[in-house]
Amino acid sequence: MKKTILFTLFLIGLVQLSFGQENEYLKKLEGFDEYIQAVITDWNAPGIAVGVVVKDKLIFAKGYGYRDFDKKLPITSKTLFPIASNTKLFTVVAMGMLVNESILEWDEPISKFVPDIEFYNKDLYSNVTLRDMLAHRTGLSRHDYIWYRSDFSRKEIYDRIKYLEPSQALRHGLLYNNIMYSTAGYILETKTGKTWESYISEKIFTPLNMNSSLFTIEEMEKQKDHAIPYAEKRDTNILYQLPFYREVNGVGPAGAIISNIEDMSNWLITLINNGKFMNNQVIPKRILKESLTPTTPYSNNTRESKGYYEILNPVYGMGRDLSVYKGKLYTFHGGAIGGFYSQISYLPQDSIGVIVFVNGRHTRPLINSISYNVLDRFLEAEQTDWNGRYLKDRIAGKKARKEARTEEGSDKISGTNPSHELKNYVARYEDNAYGIVNIEMNNDQLEFNFRKIELPLNHYHYDRFDTPNDEIYGKWSVNFLINPQGDIYQAVISIDQAEVTFTKIPDVTLSDPETLKQFIGNYELAGSTVKVSLEGDKLYMLWPGQPLYCLVPYKKNIFKYEDFSNYIIEFTFKNGIIKSFKETLPSGVYEYIKK
Repeated sequence: MKKTILFTLFLIGLVQLSFGQENEYLKKLEGFDEYIQAVITDWNAPGIAVGVVVKDKLIFAKGYGYRDFDKKLPITSKTLFPIASNTKLFTVVAMGMLVNESILEWDEPISKFVPDIEFYNKDLYSNVTLRDMLAHRTGLSRHDYIWYRSDFSRKEIYDRIKYLEPSQALRHGLLYNNIMYSTAGYILETKTGKTWESYISEKIFTPLNMNSSLFTIEEMEKQKDHAIPYAEKRDTNILYQLPFYREVNGVGPAGAIISNIEDMSNWLITLINNGKFMNNQVIPKRILKESLTPTTPYSNNTRESKGYYEILNPVYGMGRDLSVYKGKLYTFHGGAIGGFYSQISYLPQDSIGVIVFVNGRHTRPLINSISYNVLDRFLEAEQTDWNGRYLKDRIAGKKARKEARTEEGSDKISGTNPSHELKNYVARYEDNAYGIVNIEMNNDQLEFNFRKIELPLNHYHYDRFDTPNDEIYGKWSVNFLINPQGDIYQAVISIDQAEVTFTKIPDVTLSDPETLKQFIGNYELAGSTVKVSLEGDKLYMLWPGQPLYCLVPYKKNIFKYEDFSNYIIEFTFKNGIIKSFKETLPSGVYEYIKK
């Protein structure tokens, strides 16, 4: 009996100690509600959700403002938000589990384990590792418009890597790349036989009791408590709803997860406690250790441009950033997609973590300023006016953008005309990596259609046509090129970090092996014989003593040399049978008769 009473008193003491600790933690957040309300006013923010984790507990979880601003529906700790790139660490953990099973290795060439992967050159194929891919140091720039608003599957994105020329040498610095995470997810699927989604659910969501977390907007919309994205109407403070960004399947391992404060607190608790959740080692310690290994350093723009020294030595690990915040090791990652922003961060030495969600396209800096404010409170450090700093930049940015638009069109050359009738610009143009751009005609108006972005296309000067500067999709400029035959044949568009050249798609039958078979044979002129052969879906010409030349489709029965745009090969028929081909060169026309 005495032992029972003592044990009961011991438990009561633990509970009281726990409550006492939580009260101490909550005291540090005195005035935080007022701070957030001021932030909402300053930024015209629709809504904000904040969670604070200390050690192994979610000690604070609260919503401010509205998940649906129009209907004035409040945000709660259960409100679902797309977490975008905060998905990446989930993918890193999943890949780490394959490393633990010796299916993959962090620092061996990925081609050793996935021989069919293709890169732009042999150097990348022979050297790129899984760590390179997940630490953004392959040398490939973002190329986000390969996946953005596209219906490409993970396999289709994977197959396009070979067309991406590196922008810098391997391991020479950080170039953020979502496609590498999509590729990792595809590799996981080929190695496990499970979809990335099912693997994440089984290995992470279920053991961490993340029962509300989802992967698609369609699933999210079935739940009552979910956020809606907003933006400010240009040059005003008027909020309007953005359409949900839905086309995330192909790049899911880089940014598809949808969650809430409560579920993400379980994830954050697990990270803070080296993979343990409720006394279960859900994630092996060494996986998290690898993800925290400094891998790719990058510049501190706020220090260099603003003179802010609170944040020092930023570096990327895998799926998360590391830096020093006011003398403390700080690890974090942001997420951004379709007007939603998130940040998951913590101080490993102090076991203090912060989760922030916002649902306004113009409110991105808040994920930083709010996180830093919470950390300042718990570190009992001087509260840096991060909100004031970012607000100053916001006001200056709005002013600069408004002024810039007044100069729109200042380089336009007046009095010019298109080189062709508008109907001659209408076509499907294709790039191997980015896919298809459609230029269409609606009555007498050209229209631009790319990634479901449909906008009018107006003549600017010469063969350049521009879309209006759309509130959501921005302004697109298309410069059409003319081939030596005088035809419109390419459309050049600035996308991501470079210009992309889309080439007009010829008659599809000219890539059909059954159609191409009729052109096979030997052709002769003045004792010289040329052989036309078919390999796969391409025709080739072999001249005596010369290399093999590839013929690319141009028009019906007409081909061009792949390496000589001003050389034309036109096959002629008589009574439905190939009679000859005519080779048109700058020096003349030569007819070769089929033998």
